[in-house]
Amino acid sequence: MNFFGYAEGDWIPCEMCNSTGVDIHHIEKQSKFGSKKEKDFIENIMCLCRDCHIKAESDSLFNMYCRIKHLEFVCQQVYALIDLKKKLNR
Repeated sequence: MNFFGYAEGDWIPCEMCNSTGVDIHHIEKQSKFGSKKEKDFIENIMCLCRDCHIKAESDSLFNMYCRIKHLEFVCQQVYALIDLKKKLNR
């Protein structure tokens, strides 16, 4: 939540359809990682509504689309942080 600027209690949208996000989706299945710490990096977790989460779990093409959209979102946040740092250092 902190990475994307959300505070506890904020409304968080589904990253796919913008309805209310209620689930944390692990893009790569949890079983592919040895420990909890390894699977919870920001590039692997995203917020989805229940319908999108069910679809991502059952449809590998939709899950790949989720991965792409999420990585675009992560990149936008990183670029915004870089721009902010540049402005603060002027």
